[in-house]
Amino acid sequence: MTGTRPATRIVELPPPWMREHMHEVLAIYGLAMGYDSGIVAGRYGYAIQHTERPGFRAVGAFAQTTAGERLVGFGYGYLVAPGQWWHDQVRAALDRRTAKKWLPGAFEVCELHVLPDHQSQGLGRQLLHALVEVPHPVALLSTPDTDTKAFRLYQADGFVDLARNYHFPGDSRPFAILGARLPLHPRDGSPANPRA
Repeated sequence: MTGTRPATRIVELPPPWMREHMHEVLAIYGLAMGYDSGIVAGRYGYAIQHTERPGFRAVGAFAQTTAGERLVGFGYGYLVAPGQWWHDQVRAALDRRTAKKWLPGAFEVCELHVLPDHQSQGLGRQLLHALVEVPHPVALLSTPDTDTKAFRLYQADGFVDLARNYHFPGDSRPFAILGARLPLHPRDGSPANPRA
């Protein structure tokens, strides 16, 4: 592809906007992850519930097209707490000392996805940094435990291994559980604020 792609803007997405546009948001999730429509449809109820959790925050990337602006990427997260499925799975995966150090007051990066034709342009990093501009000590996430662009991004931006080769119920793939102190301090010398 020749030429330059139009600028993309990163904005915060309020919970009501997320609820109203959740089908559009989850379509990006499905395409980015290579999931079929049945898996995507199964996420809808959970994603709506997530918008009601304490500390919920969402960001989106909008690209200009001939038909107007289009959502091409998003991320969201919230405060982890005992009783939440992900929190309790991660608590079981970590040794007691690591859990005590990382879980209290942590912000979970629950979802972070960019449409395949908009990947490898820095949008994932911009979304990640915008998303974790929160008044919390740490950010946590889980990602497939394999050498992907996403995994390399997280490692480059200061996330460290908390657990590897962990299997969440219902998913045969191994996952890595990663954590980072906030604000993020990229290891590769890039600016902490990619929008600057």
